Amino acid sequence: MRAAVIGCGNISRVHLSALDAMEDVTLVAVADCVAARAEKAAQKYGCRAYTDYITMLDEERPDTVHICTPHHLHVDMACEALRRGCNVLCEKPCAISADGLARLRQAQKESGKQCGVCFQNRYNAGVQLAGKLLAASAYGSLQAAAAHVLWCRGADYYSDEWHGKKSTEGGGVLVNQSIHTVDLLRYLIGADMQSCTAHISNDHLQGVIDVEDTALVRMVYANGITAQMDATVAFSCNANVQMDLFCEKGTLHLSGAELYAFSADGQVEKLTGKVQNATVGKDYWGGGHPALFRDFYTCLREGKPFSIDFFEGGKATEDFLRFYAAAGTN
Repeated sequence: MRAAVIGCGNISRVHLSALDAMEDVTLVAVADCVAARAEKAAQKYGCRAYTDYITMLDEERPDTVHICTPHHLHVDMACEALRRGCNVLCEKPCAISADGLARLRQAQKESGKQCGVCFQNRYNAGVQLAGKLLAASAYGSLQAAAAHVLWCRGADYYSDEWHGKKSTEGGGVLVNQSIHTVDLLRYLIGADMQSCTAHISNDHLQGVIDVEDTALVRMVYANGITAQMDATVAFSCNANVQMDLFCEKGTLHLSGAELYAFSADGQVEKLTGKVQNATVGKDYWGGGHPALFRDFYTCLREGKPFSIDFFEGGKATEDFLRFYAAAGTN
């Protein structure tokens, strides 16, 4: 199976490394508007380099395209690839507007091709185990959930041409850093969000970005479960994401990829074994990309639908758009 990558920035390193390790996938080309970035990646992984992704698609005709570009470019690039009969695996968020998401979903339907969104943390060992325990009601029924995203981003992070701008990033901490946690809450709670309240602010990057660096949201899901999330890039370090799933007979606590159980009598048990960090990126990104890629390509080979397509993966976009509406900033 032949693959190509569009965008050779930070997150592409995770995709390129994982693809290089897959025996049944051949990386044939990369594209980036900065020639030096494309050439560097092509030289490292032994493929061809392009500065125009359309030319790459037309000349290479890859089976699958990985989209690792700034957020505002995802929709157009995915639609162009789908029109050419390519399968598409897109970094989050797949879209930053309702219109863009509608275009993506229509393009998926019309193409009949496989599409995926990279919510790799669903594949973390702790998340997988938590899902099984919740499904089995091992600690009784789920009552509520809470999550905390405490990361650090300074002015240097926003010094490029697209981060920190509403028009190109789509928002701040809610769109970029905490979107994985928003996805995990809905995934583990097992229902779509029904309503929300949200408060957002720019606490330490005023004059640097035009989006929020801090947010507090409360969500009510269709099954009656409530959840609360606080998220910031104004913290002093990059901490593991924390999530608590409050059940009748105890609490499941996720810290990064690890899962703990707090019983009603105060006992604490670590439920995951030693978790191997498989990512070549930052530790707190999570190490689930290789597992997600393997699942995606297995679905391609076996003709099974990939579970996080633009309809499922796009729900995180719907959620953050509702957060902004609730905060009065849409």
